[in-house]
Amino acid sequence: MAISVVMPALEMGQETGRLVAWLKQEGEIVRMGDPLLEVETDKAVLEVEACADGVLTNITGEVGEEIAVGHIIAWIVSPRESVPRIADGASVSPPTSPPQQELARTTSVSEPPAASAGPASPRARRLAKEHGIDVGKVRGSGPGGEIQVSDIQAIVDARSHQETPTAAAVVAPTSRDTASAIGRLMAERTAQSWTTIPHFFLQRDVDATGLNRARATLGAAVEPLHGVKLTHTDLFVALVARMLVKHPLLNASWNDDGIRMNPDINVAIAMAVDDGVVAGVVTNAERTLLSEVSKQRHELTDRARGGRLRPADIIGGTFTISNLGMFQVDSFCAIIIPPQAAILAVGAIVDRVVPLDGGIGIRPMVSLTLSADHRVIDGRKAAAFLKDLAGTMQEPEKWLV
Repeated sequence: MAISVVMPALEMGQETGRLVAWLKQEGEIVRMGDPLLEVETDKAVLEVEACADGVLTNITGEVGEEIAVGHIIAWIVSPRESVPRIADGASVSPPTSPPQQELARTTSVSEPPAASAGPASPRARRLAKEHGIDVGKVRGSGPGGEIQVSDIQAIVDARSHQETPTAAAVVAPTSRDTASAIGRLMAERTAQSWTTIPHFFLQRDVDATGLNRARATLGAAVEPLHGVKLTHTDLFVALVARMLVKHPLLNASWNDDGIRMNPDINVAIAMAVDDGVVAGVVTNAERTLLSEVSKQRHELTDRARGGRLRPADIIGGTFTISNLGMFQVDSFCAIIIPPQAAILAVGAIVDRVVPLDGGIGIRPMVSLTLSADHRVIDGRKAAAFLKDLAGTMQEPEKWLV
């Protein structure tokens, strides 16, 4: 049976996607699961897989084109099978929130799924109605893509700004005119987070002797398994995840109804790419073996740098780690990624002179800075998490073996 290849909905509320590249050529045989094309969304460039075996034919989607979600851009047919005759510009309406494992699949024309509006809180719907905003076209920042009051307010504020442009904005274009979708989203989300979330920061210097020892000893055991070098970031992901079990509020989220406790612990790792920063997610990190954490981090990094991230790579993060130690940054404050409640900033491990047994000594030290949402976490609970995390760093082997 002929199967249509459509521009998929990879994110909640997505209306269009930019076709970056075809990974298969017209007339080429494809297998189900083969990388078929690359699509740029507001978050990243993602690979879309073939949903069937067959021959790729009738490619109409042009590279670089912004294409409506559900629009047919090619067909996968059996050998000697003809493409069904349909009206020009036909499209298939994809589900608004497809199951995660099906995000990259395409849809048969004969069985079009029904479209539905994204979830929105009652307050967000009221505000949207007051300002004539269609919530079905809003990309939510809450858990599962839920549309929150802050999302609607951001649109209202943007409209107000557009209605009263400054003289400079009229005279010359801004850098946003040439920014990529990833860069634009990063700017918008960062501004939204900083202006709507009541951040507070806790900083602690920790002796990294145990962490360095664990990297050497555990690395010798786990690196041969996947041929991937164990990093300090891998150790932090594993240790943080295990501490989040003990401190679940640090793994929670804030929405319009209050605090939401997340059942899963999915640690996101901030990764620099050419156009900005993306956060690859290690799911269920608290029960993932260190060797598997290292393997996943390596694969996520490779796909992020190569522009080949998949939808599942960036969905569902509940806590983020940002490590700039490899750039010799001593310490920094990171901005929370909504709707998460906290993010941990990790600096460089540097030998420092410290008090030691009534005297002084030299120890490898690392600065950890926790940014937390004061609506979810108070200072005492955040400090307790940081204290326990510092404790695990003295003997990581007890937690990771």
